[in-house]
Amino acid sequence: MRGYLASSVGVACATALVIPLSLASGALAAPLPAAAVPQVPDVPGSTQSLPLEPLGQTTSERSHGTTGRGLREQGLPEQEVDPFSLVGVVWENALTELHGTVEVRTRALGSEVWSDWQQVETHNAEHGADPGTAESESPAVRGATAPLWVGPSDGVEVRVRAADGSSAELPDGLRLELVDPGEDPADIGRSTDRSEPGAAGPDPVIQNPQEPQGPQGNDTEPTVGRGSLGGLLIPALNQADTEVEAAVAGDLLAGDLAAGAKPYIGPRPAIVTRKGWGADESWREKGFVYTDSVKAAFVHHTATGNNYTCKEAASVIRSIYRYHVESSGWRDIGYNFAVDKCGNIYEGRAGGVGKPVLGAHTLGFNVNSTGIAVLGTYSSSNPPQAAVTAVARLTAWKLGLHGINPKGKVTLTSAGSGKYATGAKVRLNAISGHRDGYDTDCPGSRLYSRLGTARTASAELQGR
Repeated sequence: MRGYLASSVGVACATALVIPLSLASGALAAPLPAAAVPQVPDVPGSTQSLPLEPLGQTTSERSHGTTGRGLREQGLPEQEVDPFSLVGVVWENALTELHGTVEVRTRALGSEVWSDWQQVETHNAEHGADPGTAESESPAVRGATAPLWVGPSDGVEVRVRAADGSSAELPDGLRLELVDPGEDPADIGRSTDRSEPGAAGPDPVIQNPQEPQGPQGNDTEPTVGRGSLGGLLIPALNQADTEVEAAVAGDLLAGDLAAGAKPYIGPRPAIVTRKGWGADESWREKGFVYTDSVKAAFVHHTATGNNYTCKEAASVIRSIYRYHVESSGWRDIGYNFAVDKCGNIYEGRAGGVGKPVLGAHTLGFNVNSTGIAVLGTYSSSNPPQAAVTAVARLTAWKLGLHGINPKGKVTLTSAGSGKYATGAKVRLNAISGHRDGYDTDCPGSRLYSRLGTARTASAELQGR
């Protein structure tokens, strides 16, 4: 895998909050050659990458290189494939947008039952690393649609059509990506219904502030202590214990909290670790990249659809991880956290849940922010209350570590988002939707309309 040196925004490496850290130095891998694509080791799960073909042509026309309308309509006919559960479409140039529609239909594994046609969100450049960063400029990065969760399947058909009235042709190098997430890790006690998850759990071992910490760019993942359920789940803390822990790791508040000011830190919620949802750490880039602070939380929906059970959530996240890294060429999963429909919270991009890890979730505003993705599509479906509550709990803690009022406003500097020019100072809600920083539907109108509720609940959890 490619390796990156830490960017200038991540020179200050904050001490992790949640867990005793034992970080050993790790060397960064050498960059890949220009045309290289990240290679995923032989681990459970797989990706099938199938080149799309022009539609509406005979076999003879295709064999003689006659593309005709193929530049505006491509796809694959109905066919049997190896098992998969998530689909997406990628193309060569990440800067080229796909103006059109992507539709798939799939056959349930081991059956003759085909789904109706389902639309895949074209996604384009709205998610991803900020312009000018090493991650965004990697030659391995590709354009990509949002991934769509379809459940275990072994048949697929796809069609991609340029938008009516548009003179733009389809991007070069269109490929269908079929992701098999592999088997789930051991059961970690996630909630599996729509009720709010319990927060109880064994008390964690408080970090020793004198314990040696690894340098910036270190490749050893922060690990959880013996009170953390075997490394699968970071248990919840009540507010008093959360404040004690934050005081022990007080450098997380350095520069964020005014001298003598009372910290308003919400109780830390339970968080399923990367190990808990089955992340294979050999897939991602070595080393971590940090930003200076966390002033805002951007809420997203993954646009993967709502046809998943909470028991399948780890598989959905594992599939998104593989799609972001192997298919899209990112250094790791783009989001800092994920939330499922039952309100379970999951660690996203590696580097430590208590640290200001630089994500790739809101183009132009990844610096000094964190990205929270609610699994599902909420443009016309209401988000479950458990998911909204989980967003409030997570932001009360995460923003509280940096002295941020969830009901307040913050100023971020745009790195160039299309909606805001590079260098623009933008006043945003501390809990914002993706659409506040980029011209997009994300996080869906129904979830976006619930952010006011999340802000109020989050501030109350902080004791404001």
